[in-house]
Amino acid sequence: MKTVLETLQGGTAYLEKRGVDDARLNMQLLLAAQLGCSKLDLYMQFDRPLGEEELAPLRELLKRRGAREPLQHLLGEVEFAGQVFKCDARALIPRPETEELVLDLIKSPPALSAGDRIVDVGTGSGVIGLSLAHAWKDRELEIVLVDQHEAALSLAKENAESLELSSHVEFIQSNLLDDAAGPFAMIVANLPYVTSAEMAEISAEVLHDPHTALDGGTDGLYLIRRLIAQAATQLSLGGNLLLEIGAAQADATQALLNEGPFDGITSLTDLAGRDRFVKASRTN
Repeated sequence: MKTVLETLQGGTAYLEKRGVDDARLNMQLLLAAQLGCSKLDLYMQFDRPLGEEELAPLRELLKRRGAREPLQHLLGEVEFAGQVFKCDARALIPRPETEELVLDLIKSPPALSAGDRIVDVGTGSGVIGLSLAHAWKDRELEIVLVDQHEAALSLAKENAESLELSSHVEFIQSNLLDDAAGPFAMIVANLPYVTSAEMAEISAEVLHDPHTALDGGTDGLYLIRRLIAQAATQLSLGGNLLLEIGAAQADATQALLNEGPFDGITSLTDLAGRDRFVKASRTN
């Protein structure tokens, strides 16, 4: 019968041989989830023996992780902006860069008034819109979550229910803003921005994300270009547009914005110093 420590060491070695990054952390989280405890609690019970009823399902999880199924899918959840969201193959796994954008918005919100409408375009699991709804639920804002895909919207709705935010948001199935009428005081979006060339080189884990949540076309800007065109009429005067983009797309995105009725066009860096966000306001 193996102990917790022996299981942790063996599982870590298994994942390392299969090239999984942060193998020990992955094993800690899988083992903690299987035992129904925190990662810290593992250190308090290293000598605890584990029975076959605990080891058998853990072996299956290890096989799946070794085959590069994302850790977040195996755990079934992800923490984002202080909240826990359900996470599975119906939508893109939330990225740290997206969390940076949301935390910055929460920390330094734009000028918004009661009744203003905010839309999260391509919401996926709902992490952007629902995080803002949670942070701003006393501001009497109307927050709309839009996605083209019914499966993604179903996941976002489940997250809204678990976070007790269903009454604070509206869901619309729409291809960008085609069926979501403005005006909006703020449009925020993390749209697909991976180029066609990059799609051929993405990691095995990322391949488990929906293809449509990644592929941005030849230059990665296909949907971003369309949304900017829609924002030119759907954004209210003085309203704000915030986009997450690929690390090499700031100049091209700003050029697109310069062609429209936008001002205050600025690129913002992520914690790694890469241009990952662009914001602008509508002036006419």
